[in-house]
Amino acid sequence: MNEFEYVRPASIAEAVAAAGEPGAAYLAGGTNLLDLMKGRITQPTRLVDISRLPELNRIEHHADGSVRIGALVRNADLAHDRDFAKDYPAVAEALLSGASAQLRNAATVGGNLLQRTRCAYFYDADSACNRRTPGAGCDARGGDNRLHAVLGWSEHCIATHPSDFCVPLVALDAVVEIEGRDGRREIALEALHCLPGVTPEREAALAPGDLVVALRLPATARAFTAHERYLKVRERTSYAFAVVSAAAALTVADGKITAARLALGGVAAKPWRAREAESALAGTAPSRAAYQNAAEAALAGATPSGDNAFKIELARRTLVRALSLAAAGTPDRVPALPASPFSSVPGAVHVL
Repeated sequence: MNEFEYVRPASIAEAVAAAGEPGAAYLAGGTNLLDLMKGRITQPTRLVDISRLPELNRIEHHADGSVRIGALVRNADLAHDRDFAKDYPAVAEALLSGASAQLRNAATVGGNLLQRTRCAYFYDADSACNRRTPGAGCDARGGDNRLHAVLGWSEHCIATHPSDFCVPLVALDAVVEIEGRDGRREIALEALHCLPGVTPEREAALAPGDLVVALRLPATARAFTAHERYLKVRERTSYAFAVVSAAAALTVADGKITAARLALGGVAAKPWRAREAESALAGTAPSRAAYQNAAEAALAGATPSGDNAFKIELARRTLVRALSLAAAGTPDRVPALPASPFSSVPGAVHVL
């Protein structure tokens, strides 16, 4: 491991100042960063340890029905927060479907939002990767790419974003609070992650030193509580990243879908909001035909980036299944295998 300076700031302002220097990186749970450092994929010259900043470790339920989640809240703590799981069940289920229990106990909300791609060529220092070394090329284009992007990719990068958590968050219009050298600002989570284009090394809309301090879900997201699900298709039932995933949230009245919020995971370099599919569902009666029409709209622009044409059809079917589950209603118990298509019978008692 390369030598680096270790800094433990006493405040958010000190952290932002310390991380503004070239080569600096924030350290929170470290579940992604430390692996990257050990593999010499990233080699920061300064680690800014924010793990002990108390103002970043709170879940705040506001009177207007919104919730604010500090960036240092652990994934497990958020998933098992009784009020949060009741109001945002698809987000809780997505959290519980990610990684292992041990990692969920360590990983943080902010780190989950900004985790790096799991593309094997990004993790192999001997492979060409424009995301890791701009201008080097993309060995994934001619390599093992069956799990790579089918939406929003470019010839410079075909990697996907690995987060489960972010998919229902994007569907529910989550907002990120960022502290930077010019003060605090907000950005929609949907706009936080960047598509590769010609600059795949720019993964997020952040400036040097920018610190994600909190995540907010608006009160309007609670309108979907009764009809929302997260579904994840993976190569192993547990401890695996999504091949394809889908978040579906509906409001239903008088036999009609009055509003829909949809997003896909595992298909692009960012969680993919399916707005065309949402529009296609509005005002329709819940039915398989309506769900299939929405799925066609969601994947209308999809193209294979290699040996992965199957992901397009898989994404369609996953979205149809997620919509069917959402329309049937949010279960009172979390499935024994959270977000798995193999969990049809409720298992362990949920925190609701």
